[in-house]
Amino acid sequence: MRIAFSSPAGDLSGTAGPSSQPTPGNARAPAAGEAPRKLHPLVDLHIDRNAFDDLECRVDRNGPWDDWSLYQLALEAEEVSLVHDFHDLQCLTLLPQFEPMPHQIETARRVLHDMRGRAILADEVGLGKTIEAGLILKEYMIRGLVKKVVILVPSSLVLQWVRELNFKFDIPATAQKKEYSWQNDVVVASMDTAKRDPHRAILLDNEYDMLIVDEAHKLKNKRTANYQFINQLRKKYCLLLTATPVQNDMGELYNLITLLKPGQLGGEGDFAANFVADKRVPKNEEKLQAAIGQVMVRNRRSDGGVSFTKRFVTNVPLLLSPEEMALYRGVTEYIRTHARAESDVTSMLALVTLQREVCSSREAVFLTLVNLSKKIEKGSPLAARIWELVDLIKSITANTKAEKAMEIIQTLNDKVIIFTEYRATQDYLMRFLKEHGIQAISYRGGMNRGKKDWMMDLFRRRAQVMVATEAGGEGINLQFCHHIINFDLPWNPMRVEQRIGRVHRLGQTEDVQIFNLCTLGTIEEHIVHLLHEKINMFELVIGELDEIIEKMEKEESLERRLAQMVLESADGEDLRKRIDGLGEKMLETREQVRREKKL
Repeated sequence: MRIAFSSPAGDLSGTAGPSSQPTPGNARAPAAGEAPRKLHPLVDLHIDRNAFDDLECRVDRNGPWDDWSLYQLALEAEEVSLVHDFHDLQCLTLLPQFEPMPHQIETARRVLHDMRGRAILADEVGLGKTIEAGLILKEYMIRGLVKKVVILVPSSLVLQWVRELNFKFDIPATAQKKEYSWQNDVVVASMDTAKRDPHRAILLDNEYDMLIVDEAHKLKNKRTANYQFINQLRKKYCLLLTATPVQNDMGELYNLITLLKPGQLGGEGDFAANFVADKRVPKNEEKLQAAIGQVMVRNRRSDGGVSFTKRFVTNVPLLLSPEEMALYRGVTEYIRTHARAESDVTSMLALVTLQREVCSSREAVFLTLVNLSKKIEKGSPLAARIWELVDLIKSITANTKAEKAMEIIQTLNDKVIIFTEYRATQDYLMRFLKEHGIQAISYRGGMNRGKKDWMMDLFRRRAQVMVATEAGGEGINLQFCHHIINFDLPWNPMRVEQRIGRVHRLGQTEDVQIFNLCTLGTIEEHIVHLLHEKINMFELVIGELDEIIEKMEKEESLERRLAQMVLESADGEDLRKRIDGLGEKMLETREQVRREKKL
């Protein structure tokens, strides 16, 4: 028998009789000149010295590293790979491109440890919900818990998400383009594309480790195709992102949370019995907040710890030309006459839009008047009055607001975003600015993803002005611009704040200047009076503002209240008194909100 052993102990061979077998304690190599010994006549013991020789050689030349610094690097690499605390976010050491804010890190921790990867991220506008979602996704991927991911966002945000994930988080996300794109591990797509065949069938046939949905408030109605599609998708973890988890009634919140975590608020009947006093009014609020807090994170600017640049607001009062004012008065008279003939409240309130459009542009009001004329019998006195108003429109040769906007743009000599409520006004402004040699691009909701991204790049690199509609402004980030012109103002203060939030957000390095164009002697003057002078909206932190609006709108929306006041007021003075009363109520609500926070 021949047995070979490998050992760094050196070669050892010798002889020994059965009565003198060596033990591990007394085995030794033969001394110089000493005859080899055998363990047994039938056993040869050979020990390989190669490993020992190799170790000895390494020691002689100071180890396998060329110098001490390389050894230190190797040691640090080993230490980095160790997980010292399971509760720490491992991904933070792998984000060389940026440093997350403390509230974003804390949100990621809460979702990871307390919410088990299913959460609504409901931070206020500008606090970085996308960053929080990226942190959570990166952490789950590092821990080996997530590989297959689908991210559904508005079409205008697809490439923005892809860029953020790739450059900030080193996550190899791809934008969905063709059917085969779904084979990639991390895919960003628009909701409209995903729910449409053949993509729908592909998604429903697969299982996903994580689903992320941006602008998730659009899932509030469980009867919509969007809601049912998301509900059918098989997903282990799920993040829903929205700055407005509740917009119209308590049922929206129930639907959103049930989509994320069925049973969290009980059955629909139980929820209504336990937590709903009225459509917009909750009850048992402490218990409800506790239940919601298990699945929703909402950071507010007022919580502190997040620093923003300053904002400076300038109201720009304007006198309409005699022709523009004649049109405004003619439309106001028409509205009051028409409203008395209407029995449908919704139709009555829609008429108020005419007044607002006159304050924007003749183009906007012209389209509405033409559409109205199609619904009225030709022989009706109201139809005749419409065409009289159209004749007034033809007499208007200039736009007072557009001229002032151009003057502001030329004075600033910097990038400016103009917000308008009306597509017709947007088209007019594009023509007007071009005629005066100002490079401008348009941005609106109807554009496809590619065109929106192209327009954003043009604005960033070449154009001085972006003219955006309300729908187009949703979700865009414009930190490289710090001037806003509100060509016309929405009647809901939160929508004004959301416009400003496109520019005045984390990452903005300059103070932001906001110009509100306001036509005197019109409904706009009253709205600016309410927002700026009465409730001082622009000085409120957004968290305080949305709580005030939420409480105010438990009974009826602000837009509807204001429209009703316009229809019911006898004249401008009466309307001012009514709006002042609404302002006082908002101030009382603000004090109530502040008292509740102190409890």
